Amino acid sequence: MALWCEQAWLAEGWAENVRLTITDGHIGAIEVAAPPQPSDDRHAILIPGLPNLHSHAFQRGMAGLAERAGEGDDSFWTWREVMYRFVDRLDPDGMRAIAALAYVEMLESGFTRVGEFHYLHQSPDGRPYGDVAAMAQAIAAAADETGIGLTLLPVFYAHSGFGGAAPTAAQRRFVSDLDSYAALLDASRAAVAGLGDAIVGVAPHSLRAATASELTAVAAMAAGAPVHIHIAEQMAEVEACQAWSGARPVEWLMANAEVGAGWCLVHATHVTEAEWRAIAQSGAVVGLCPITEANLGDGVFPAREFLAGGGRFGVGSDSNVEIDAAAELRLLEYGQRLAHRGRNLLAGGAGRSTGAALHQAAQAGGGQALGQAGHGIATGAAADLVSLTAADPALAGRRGDAILDSWIFGRGGRLVDCVWRRGVQCVAGGRHVARAAIDARYRDAMQALIA
Repeated sequence: MALWCEQAWLAEGWAENVRLTITDGHIGAIEVAAPPQPSDDRHAILIPGLPNLHSHAFQRGMAGLAERAGEGDDSFWTWREVMYRFVDRLDPDGMRAIAALAYVEMLESGFTRVGEFHYLHQSPDGRPYGDVAAMAQAIAAAADETGIGLTLLPVFYAHSGFGGAAPTAAQRRFVSDLDSYAALLDASRAAVAGLGDAIVGVAPHSLRAATASELTAVAAMAAGAPVHIHIAEQMAEVEACQAWSGARPVEWLMANAEVGAGWCLVHATHVTEAEWRAIAQSGAVVGLCPITEANLGDGVFPAREFLAGGGRFGVGSDSNVEIDAAAELRLLEYGQRLAHRGRNLLAGGAGRSTGAALHQAAQAGGGQALGQAGHGIATGAAADLVSLTAADPALAGRRGDAILDSWIFGRGGRLVDCVWRRGVQCVAGGRHVARAAIDARYRDAMQALIA
Protein backbone atom coordinates (compact mmCIF):
# COMPACT_ATOMS: atom_id res chain seq x y z
CA MET A 1 0.00 0.00 0.00
CA ALA A 2 1.03 3.64 -0.36
CA LEU A 3 0.17 6.87 1.49
CA TRP A 4 0.59 10.32 0.01
CA CYS A 5 0.44 13.52 2.05
CA GLU A 6 0.88 17.23 1.52
CA GLN A 7 3.16 17.55 4.56
CA ALA A 8 4.97 14.87 6.58
CA TRP A 9 7.25 15.18 9.58
CA LEU A 10 10.07 12.87 8.57
CA ALA A 11 12.96 11.84 10.78
CA GLU A 12 15.07 14.57 9.16
CA GLY A 13 12.36 17.25 9.32
CA TRP A 14 9.27 18.47 7.49
CA ALA A 15 8.83 17.67 3.82
CA GLU A 16 6.12 18.35 1.25
CA ASN A 17 4.34 16.06 -1.21
CA VAL A 18 5.56 12.89 0.44
CA ARG A 19 4.74 9.39 -0.76
CA LEU A 20 5.29 6.42 1.58
CA THR A 21 5.34 2.82 0.39
CA ILE A 22 4.47 0.40 3.18
CA THR A 23 5.55 -3.24 3.04
CA ASP A 24 5.06 -5.87 5.76
CA GLY A 25 4.12 -3.22 8.30
CA HIS A 26 7.23 -1.09 7.71
CA ILE A 27 8.05 1.95 5.63
CA GLY A 28 9.75 0.52 2.57
CA ALA A 29 10.39 3.74 0.66
CA ILE A 30 9.94 7.50 1.04
CA GLU A 31 9.62 9.83 -1.95
CA VAL A 32 9.70 13.61 -1.43
CA ALA A 33 8.25 16.15 -3.86
CA ALA A 34 6.42 13.27 -5.50
CA PRO A 35 3.01 13.38 -7.17
CA PRO A 36 0.30 11.08 -5.84
CA GLN A 37 -0.53 7.92 -7.72
CA PRO A 38 -4.16 7.06 -8.51
CA SER A 39 -4.34 4.28 -5.91
CA ASP A 40 -2.64 6.23 -3.10
CA ASP A 41 -4.46 6.93 0.15
CA ARG A 42 -4.25 10.75 0.34
CA HIS A 43 -3.93 12.88 3.47
CA ALA A 44 -2.90 16.40 4.40
CA ILE A 45 -0.58 16.06 7.41
CA LEU A 46 1.30 12.98 8.61
CA ILE A 47 3.30 12.65 11.84
CA PRO A 48 4.72 9.61 13.67
CA GLY A 49 2.75 7.96 16.44
CA LEU A 50 3.90 8.43 20.03
CA PRO A 51 4.85 5.70 22.53
CA ASN A 52 2.86 5.63 25.78
CA LEU A 53 5.50 4.27 28.14
CA HIS A 54 3.43 3.76 31.30
CA SER A 55 -0.13 2.50 31.63
CA HIS A 56 -2.23 0.67 34.18
CA ALA A 57 -5.04 -0.14 31.75
CA PHE A 58 -7.58 -1.36 34.32
CA GLN A 59 -7.53 2.02 36.07
CA ARG A 60 -9.38 3.51 33.08
CA GLY A 61 -12.48 1.98 34.65
CA MET A 62 -12.13 3.96 37.88
CA ALA A 63 -11.62 7.37 36.28
CA GLY A 64 -13.75 9.81 38.26
CA LEU A 65 -14.44 7.41 41.13
CA ALA A 66 -11.79 8.89 43.43
CA GLU A 67 -12.81 12.55 43.17
CA ARG A 68 -14.81 12.78 46.39
CA ALA A 69 -13.08 14.44 49.36
CA GLY A 70 -12.34 12.28 52.38
CA GLU A 71 -12.29 13.09 56.08
CA GLY A 72 -8.64 14.11 56.14
CA ASP A 73 -6.08 15.19 53.58
CA ASP A 74 -6.47 13.37 50.27
CA SER A 75 -3.33 12.12 48.52
CA PHE A 76 -1.96 9.30 46.41
CA TRP A 77 -2.32 7.05 49.46
CA THR A 78 -6.07 7.69 49.86
CA TRP A 79 -6.54 7.28 46.08
CA ARG A 80 -4.78 3.93 46.38
CA GLU A 81 -7.43 2.68 48.80
CA VAL A 82 -10.12 3.41 46.19
CA MET A 83 -8.06 1.49 43.63
CA TYR A 84 -7.75 -1.52 45.96
CA ARG A 85 -11.53 -1.65 46.35
CA PHE A 86 -12.07 -1.33 42.60
CA VAL A 87 -9.98 -4.38 41.72
CA ASP A 88 -11.70 -6.68 44.21
CA ARG A 89 -14.18 -7.93 41.57
CA LEU A 90 -12.21 -7.51 38.35
CA ASP A 91 -11.81 -10.76 36.37
CA PRO A 92 -10.04 -11.44 33.04
CA ASP A 93 -13.14 -10.59 30.99
CA GLY A 94 -13.48 -7.28 32.80
CA MET A 95 -9.78 -6.62 32.38
CA ARG A 96 -10.00 -7.18 28.64
CA ALA A 97 -13.05 -4.93 28.31
CA ILE A 98 -11.46 -2.04 30.18
CA ALA A 99 -8.05 -2.42 28.55
CA ALA A 100 -9.60 -2.49 25.09
CA LEU A 101 -11.37 0.82 25.71
CA ALA A 102 -8.17 2.36 27.09
CA TYR A 103 -6.21 1.20 24.05
CA VAL A 104 -8.87 2.51 21.66
CA GLU A 105 -8.64 5.92 23.32
CA MET A 106 -4.84 5.84 23.18
CA LEU A 107 -4.88 5.16 19.45
CA GLU A 108 -7.51 7.83 18.84
CA SER A 109 -5.29 10.38 20.58
CA GLY A 110 -2.08 9.50 18.70
CA PHE A 111 -0.41 6.87 20.88
CA THR A 112 0.59 3.80 18.85
CA ARG A 113 2.47 1.62 21.39
CA VAL A 114 1.82 1.14 25.10
CA GLY A 115 4.00 0.02 27.98
CA GLU A 116 1.54 -1.93 30.15
CA PHE A 117 2.83 -1.95 33.74
CA HIS A 118 0.72 -4.95 34.66
CA TYR A 119 0.44 -5.96 38.30
CA LEU A 120 -3.04 -7.46 38.68
CA HIS A 121 -2.09 -11.16 38.43
CA GLN A 122 -3.99 -13.25 40.99
CA SER A 123 -7.66 -14.14 41.35
CA PRO A 124 -9.83 -12.06 43.71
CA ASP A 125 -9.08 -14.34 46.68
CA GLY A 126 -5.33 -13.97 46.10
CA ARG A 127 -4.76 -17.45 44.69
CA PRO A 128 -3.27 -17.94 41.22
CA TYR A 129 -5.60 -18.52 38.30
CA GLY A 130 -5.42 -21.98 36.75
CA ASP A 131 -3.41 -20.29 34.01
CA VAL A 132 -1.06 -17.95 35.87
CA ALA A 133 -1.08 -15.49 32.96
CA ALA A 134 -4.87 -15.27 32.64
CA MET A 135 -4.85 -11.52 33.22
CA ALA A 136 -1.88 -11.03 30.89
CA GLN A 137 -3.79 -12.95 28.23
CA ALA A 138 -6.65 -10.46 28.67
CA ILE A 139 -4.20 -7.59 28.08
CA ALA A 140 -2.81 -9.33 24.99
CA ALA A 141 -6.34 -9.91 23.65
CA ALA A 142 -7.16 -6.22 24.10
CA ALA A 143 -3.98 -5.22 22.26
CA ASP A 144 -4.75 -7.66 19.47
CA GLU A 145 -8.33 -6.46 19.11
CA THR A 146 -7.40 -2.76 18.99
CA GLY A 147 -4.12 -3.08 17.08
CA ILE A 148 -1.96 -1.09 19.51
CA GLY A 149 1.69 -2.10 19.89
CA LEU A 150 2.33 -3.76 23.24
CA THR A 151 5.31 -3.80 25.55
CA LEU A 152 4.05 -5.93 28.43
CA LEU A 153 5.74 -5.31 31.78
CA PRO A 154 4.66 -7.97 34.30
CA VAL A 155 5.17 -6.52 37.76
CA PHE A 156 7.03 -8.13 40.63
CA TYR A 157 5.32 -7.09 43.87
CA ALA A 158 6.18 -8.88 47.13
CA HIS A 159 6.07 -6.37 49.99
CA SER A 160 4.05 -3.47 51.38
CA GLY A 161 6.95 -1.29 52.45
CA PHE A 162 10.69 -0.81 52.59
CA GLY A 163 12.78 -3.53 54.15
CA GLY A 164 10.56 -6.44 53.09
CA ALA A 165 7.39 -5.63 55.06
CA ALA A 166 4.69 -8.26 54.60
CA PRO A 167 2.06 -7.45 51.97
CA THR A 168 -1.38 -6.37 53.13
CA ALA A 169 -4.61 -8.19 52.41
CA ALA A 170 -5.55 -5.47 49.92
CA GLN A 171 -2.44 -6.32 47.89
CA ARG A 172 -3.23 -10.04 47.63
CA ARG A 173 -3.92 -9.89 43.88
CA PHE A 174 -0.49 -8.40 43.11
CA VAL A 175 1.87 -10.57 45.13
CA SER A 176 4.50 -12.99 43.77
CA ASP A 177 7.72 -14.55 44.99
CA LEU A 178 10.71 -14.97 42.69
CA ASP A 179 9.79 -18.48 41.57
CA SER A 180 6.16 -17.68 40.81
CA TYR A 181 7.24 -14.47 39.07
CA ALA A 182 9.61 -16.39 36.79
CA ALA A 183 6.73 -18.69 35.87
CA LEU A 184 4.46 -15.70 35.28
CA LEU A 185 7.09 -14.10 33.05
CA ASP A 186 7.38 -17.22 30.90
CA ALA A 187 3.60 -17.50 30.63
CA SER A 188 3.32 -13.81 29.73
CA ARG A 189 5.80 -14.26 26.88
CA ALA A 190 3.64 -17.07 25.58
CA ALA A 191 0.51 -14.91 25.96
CA VAL A 192 1.82 -12.20 23.61
CA ALA A 193 3.61 -14.47 21.14
CA GLY A 194 0.87 -14.14 18.55
CA LEU A 195 0.97 -10.34 18.43
CA GLY A 196 3.93 -10.11 16.08
CA ASP A 197 6.00 -7.28 17.51
CA ALA A 198 5.09 -7.48 21.21
CA ILE A 199 7.90 -7.14 23.75
CA VAL A 200 7.95 -8.47 27.32
CA GLY A 201 10.10 -6.67 29.88
CA VAL A 202 10.20 -6.78 33.67
CA ALA A 203 8.94 -4.38 36.31
CA PRO A 204 9.99 -4.52 39.94
CA HIS A 205 7.10 -2.41 41.18
CA SER A 206 9.08 -0.10 43.47
CA LEU A 207 11.70 -0.12 46.20
CA ARG A 208 8.77 -0.52 48.60
CA ALA A 209 7.65 -3.75 46.95
CA ALA A 210 10.98 -5.51 46.27
CA THR A 211 14.01 -6.07 48.50
CA ALA A 212 17.52 -5.39 47.23
CA SER A 213 18.17 -9.03 46.38
CA GLU A 214 14.77 -9.39 44.69
CA LEU A 215 15.42 -6.25 42.63
CA THR A 216 18.69 -7.71 41.38
CA ALA A 217 17.08 -11.05 40.55
CA VAL A 218 14.14 -9.51 38.70
CA ALA A 219 16.35 -7.16 36.67
CA ALA A 220 18.44 -10.16 35.59
CA MET A 221 15.28 -11.86 34.27
CA ALA A 222 14.88 -9.08 31.69
CA ALA A 223 17.58 -10.69 29.53
CA GLY A 224 18.08 -7.48 27.57
CA ALA A 225 14.42 -6.38 27.54
CA PRO A 226 13.25 -3.19 29.29
CA VAL A 227 13.27 -2.78 33.08
CA HIS A 228 10.70 -0.35 34.53
CA ILE A 229 10.28 0.74 38.14
CA HIS A 230 8.17 3.29 40.03
CA ILE A 231 10.47 5.61 41.97
CA ALA A 232 10.28 8.77 44.11
CA GLU A 233 6.69 9.58 43.16
CA GLN A 234 5.63 10.87 46.58
CA MET A 235 7.48 12.71 49.35
CA ALA A 236 6.17 10.15 51.86
CA GLU A 237 7.99 7.50 49.81
CA VAL A 238 11.21 9.54 49.87
CA GLU A 239 11.00 9.98 53.63
CA ALA A 240 10.26 6.29 54.24
CA CYS A 241 13.22 5.29 52.07
CA GLN A 242 15.51 7.61 53.99
CA ALA A 243 14.28 6.18 57.29
CA TRP A 244 14.95 2.64 56.04
CA SER A 245 18.26 3.11 54.24
CA GLY A 246 19.61 6.56 54.98
CA ALA A 247 19.33 7.40 51.26
CA ARG A 248 16.70 8.85 48.96
CA PRO A 249 15.05 6.40 46.50
CA VAL A 250 16.91 7.41 43.32
CA GLU A 251 20.14 7.83 45.29
CA TRP A 252 19.75 4.29 46.67
CA LEU A 253 18.81 2.81 43.29
CA MET A 254 21.76 4.32 41.46
CA ALA A 255 24.13 3.03 44.13
CA ASN A 256 22.68 -0.49 44.32
CA ALA A 257 21.49 -1.44 40.82
CA GLU A 258 23.11 -1.46 37.40
CA VAL A 259 20.83 1.21 35.97
CA GLY A 260 21.44 1.84 32.28
CA ALA A 261 19.80 2.62 28.96
CA GLY A 262 17.41 -0.33 29.27
CA TRP A 263 15.80 1.12 32.40
CA CYS A 264 12.81 3.41 32.78
CA LEU A 265 12.42 5.28 36.06
CA VAL A 266 8.72 6.09 36.27
CA HIS A 267 7.87 9.47 37.82
CA ALA A 268 11.17 10.22 39.65
CA THR A 269 9.25 13.33 40.73
CA HIS A 270 11.23 14.18 43.83
CA VAL A 271 14.92 14.20 42.90
CA THR A 272 17.90 16.30 43.86
CA GLU A 273 20.28 17.74 41.29
CA ALA A 274 22.78 14.97 42.04
CA GLU A 275 20.06 12.37 41.46
CA TRP A 276 18.77 13.72 38.13
CA ARG A 277 22.32 14.15 36.89
CA ALA A 278 23.03 10.50 37.77
CA ILE A 279 19.92 9.40 35.83
CA ALA A 280 20.97 11.45 32.81
CA GLN A 281 24.50 10.05 32.92
CA SER A 282 23.20 6.47 33.13
CA GLY A 283 21.24 6.79 29.87
CA ALA A 284 18.02 5.65 31.56
CA VAL A 285 14.69 7.18 30.57
CA VAL A 286 12.47 9.02 33.03
CA GLY A 287 8.80 8.11 32.52
CA LEU A 288 6.71 11.21 33.12
CA CYS A 289 2.92 11.03 33.44
CA PRO A 290 1.87 14.67 33.86
CA ILE A 291 -1.91 14.19 33.89
CA THR A 292 -1.81 11.44 36.51
CA GLU A 293 0.87 13.22 38.53
CA ALA A 294 -1.37 16.29 38.60
CA ASN A 295 -4.47 14.25 39.42
CA LEU A 296 -2.71 12.57 42.36
CA GLY A 297 -1.00 15.73 43.58
CA ASP A 298 2.44 14.15 43.21
CA GLY A 299 4.49 17.23 42.40
CA VAL A 300 6.48 18.50 39.42
CA PHE A 301 9.60 16.83 38.03
CA PRO A 302 12.53 19.22 37.29
CA ALA A 303 12.22 18.66 33.54
CA ARG A 304 13.83 21.94 32.46
CA GLU A 305 17.06 21.21 34.28
CA PHE A 306 17.02 17.50 33.42
CA LEU A 307 16.66 18.06 29.69
CA ALA A 308 19.28 20.80 29.69
CA GLY A 309 21.57 18.27 31.38
CA GLY A 310 21.10 15.70 28.62
CA GLY A 311 18.32 13.65 30.24
CA ARG A 312 15.88 11.48 28.30
CA PHE A 313 12.15 11.21 28.92
CA GLY A 314 8.95 9.72 27.59
CA VAL A 315 5.33 10.23 28.58
CA GLY A 316 2.68 7.85 29.81
CA SER A 317 -1.01 7.92 30.64
CA ASP A 318 -0.49 5.93 33.88
CA SER A 319 -3.88 5.85 35.69
CA ASN A 320 -5.70 6.67 32.42
CA VAL A 321 -7.91 9.22 34.17
CA GLU A 322 -7.62 11.10 30.86
CA ILE A 323 -6.07 9.69 27.70
CA ASP A 324 -4.65 12.29 25.31
CA ALA A 325 -1.11 12.20 23.91
CA ALA A 326 -1.02 15.93 23.16
CA ALA A 327 -2.38 16.79 26.61
CA GLU A 328 0.43 14.87 28.34
CA LEU A 329 3.03 16.92 26.44
CA ARG A 330 1.14 20.15 27.02
CA LEU A 331 0.85 19.63 30.77
CA LEU A 332 4.53 18.70 30.99
CA GLU A 333 5.43 22.13 29.59
CA TYR A 334 2.76 23.93 31.58
CA GLY A 335 4.00 22.41 34.83
CA GLN A 336 7.42 23.89 34.16
CA ARG A 337 5.85 27.26 33.30
CA LEU A 338 4.00 27.30 36.61
CA ALA A 339 7.07 26.22 38.57
CA HIS A 340 9.45 28.72 36.95
CA ARG A 341 7.02 31.47 35.89
CA GLY A 342 8.25 31.49 32.30
CA ARG A 343 7.23 30.25 28.85
CA ASN A 344 8.56 27.79 26.25
CA LEU A 345 10.88 26.29 28.84
CA LEU A 346 11.34 22.90 27.15
CA ALA A 347 11.89 24.19 23.61
CA GLY A 348 15.65 23.66 23.88
CA GLY A 349 16.82 27.03 22.58
CA ALA A 350 15.89 30.34 21.04
CA GLY A 351 13.66 30.11 17.99
CA ARG A 352 12.86 26.43 18.49
CA SER A 353 9.35 25.00 18.54
CA THR A 354 8.26 23.75 21.96
CA GLY A 355 5.79 21.30 20.42
CA ALA A 356 8.37 19.81 18.07
CA ALA A 357 10.97 19.52 20.84
CA LEU A 358 8.51 17.79 23.18
CA HIS A 359 7.23 15.36 20.56
CA GLN A 360 10.69 14.47 19.27
CA ALA A 361 12.10 13.86 22.76
CA ALA A 362 9.08 11.85 23.93
CA GLN A 363 9.17 9.75 20.78
CA ALA A 364 12.86 8.91 21.17
CA GLY A 365 12.74 8.37 24.93
CA GLY A 366 9.49 6.43 24.86
CA GLY A 367 10.72 4.21 22.04
CA GLN A 368 13.91 3.47 23.97
CA ALA A 369 11.99 2.68 27.15
CA LEU A 370 9.63 0.30 25.35
CA GLY A 371 12.35 -1.55 23.44
CA GLN A 372 11.08 -0.25 20.11
CA ALA A 373 13.80 -0.42 17.44
CA GLY A 374 13.59 2.50 15.06
CA HIS A 375 11.04 5.28 15.31
CA GLY A 376 9.72 8.21 13.38
CA ILE A 377 8.88 8.34 9.69
CA ALA A 378 12.00 6.78 8.23
CA THR A 379 12.80 3.97 5.82
CA GLY A 380 12.71 0.66 7.67
CA ALA A 381 10.75 2.00 10.67
CA ALA A 382 7.39 0.54 11.65
CA ALA A 383 4.54 2.27 9.83
CA ASP A 384 3.04 3.71 13.04
CA LEU A 385 1.53 6.88 11.65
CA VAL A 386 -0.97 9.61 12.58
CA SER A 387 -2.73 12.02 10.24
CA LEU A 388 -4.12 15.32 11.49
CA THR A 389 -7.26 17.07 10.25
CA ALA A 390 -5.98 20.00 8.22
CA ALA A 391 -9.55 21.30 7.74
CA ASP A 392 -9.86 22.10 11.44
CA PRO A 393 -9.69 25.87 12.10
CA ALA A 394 -6.93 25.25 14.65
CA LEU A 395 -4.56 24.39 11.79
CA ALA A 396 -5.58 27.15 9.40
CA GLY A 397 -2.48 28.57 7.72
CA ARG A 398 -0.09 26.39 9.76
CA ARG A 399 2.87 24.63 8.21
CA GLY A 400 5.81 22.70 9.65
CA ASP A 401 6.44 22.95 13.38
CA ALA A 402 3.50 25.34 13.80
CA ILE A 403 1.30 22.29 13.18
CA LEU A 404 2.77 20.49 16.19
CA ASP A 405 2.53 23.59 18.37
CA SER A 406 -1.13 24.05 17.42
CA TRP A 407 -1.92 20.35 17.96
CA ILE A 408 -0.27 20.16 21.38
CA PHE A 409 -1.23 23.61 22.70
CA GLY A 410 -4.52 23.99 20.87
CA ARG A 411 -6.91 21.20 19.93
CA GLY A 412 -5.12 18.08 21.16
CA GLY A 413 -6.67 14.70 20.41
CA ARG A 414 -9.56 16.32 18.52
CA LEU A 415 -7.17 16.95 15.60
CA VAL A 416 -6.32 13.27 15.08
CA ASP A 417 -7.97 11.99 11.91
CA CYS A 418 -6.45 8.60 11.03
CA VAL A 419 -3.99 6.23 12.71
CA TRP A 420 -2.08 3.29 11.24
CA ARG A 421 -0.26 0.66 13.27
CA ARG A 422 2.27 -1.34 11.28
CA GLY A 423 0.52 -0.06 8.20
CA VAL A 424 -2.96 -1.23 9.24
CA GLN A 425 -5.50 1.55 9.64
CA CYS A 426 -7.20 1.34 13.03
CA VAL A 427 -8.59 4.89 13.34
CA ALA A 428 -10.56 6.69 10.61
CA GLY A 429 -12.26 10.05 10.96
CA GLY A 430 -11.03 10.26 14.55
CA ARG A 431 -12.80 7.05 15.59
CA HIS A 432 -11.39 3.57 16.10
CA VAL A 433 -12.81 1.07 13.64
CA ALA A 434 -13.97 -1.24 16.46
CA ARG A 435 -15.12 1.55 18.81
CA ALA A 436 -18.83 0.62 18.89
CA ALA A 437 -18.36 -3.02 19.94
CA ILE A 438 -15.64 -2.16 22.46
CA ASP A 439 -17.78 0.62 23.98
CA ALA A 440 -20.69 -1.78 24.43
CA ARG A 441 -18.57 -4.44 26.11
CA TYR A 442 -16.98 -1.84 28.40
CA ARG A 443 -20.40 -0.58 29.53
CA ASP A 444 -21.48 -4.12 30.38
CA ALA A 445 -18.29 -4.75 32.34
CA MET A 446 -18.63 -1.53 34.32
CA GLN A 447 -22.26 -2.25 35.20
CA ALA A 448 -21.14 -5.54 36.72
CA LEU A 449 -18.17 -4.03 38.54
CA ILE A 450 -19.76 -1.01 40.20
CA ALA A 451 -23.37 -2.17 40.54
